[in-house]
Amino acid sequence: MLKEFKEFALKGNMVDLAIGVIIGGAFGRLVESIVADLMMPIIGLMTGGIDFSNLYLQLSGAPAPTLAAARQAGATIAYGNFITLLINFLIIAWVLFMVVKAMNTFKKKEAAADPAPAKEILILTEIRDLLAKDRSKS
Repeated sequence: MLKEFKEFALKGNMVDLAIGVIIGGAFGRLVESIVADLMMPIIGLMTGGIDFSNLYLQLSGAPAPTLAAARQAGATIAYGNFITLLINFLIIAWVLFMVVKAMNTFKKKEAAADPAPAKEILILTEIRDLLAKDRSKS
């Protein structure tokens, strides 16, 4: 049973998945930092320092000065939180798009940089094609 577990845990796919999860977690924190530390201050400056997360519409109870108090008073629509999360989502989607676009550009350059096949490979390919052609005639 220990041998089976060892084979399962050390399979290539399992290790690849573990590495992907670890890198994904680190990348997620990096993107969160880009959003919180770089993009949101700029958006805050452009909107005059509005903190969207505290915008709400109180549907019942006495008017409250804060979102937390409004939620305790009764039904409250916290549309500001939705706006904040929507902005975060759009920024994260943009950052991921730019990363994927850069990776695709890098892959294209890498593919273009691949050298032409060696002369021996070309000759062997011609021989293979000629042999296949001769077999089809017979």
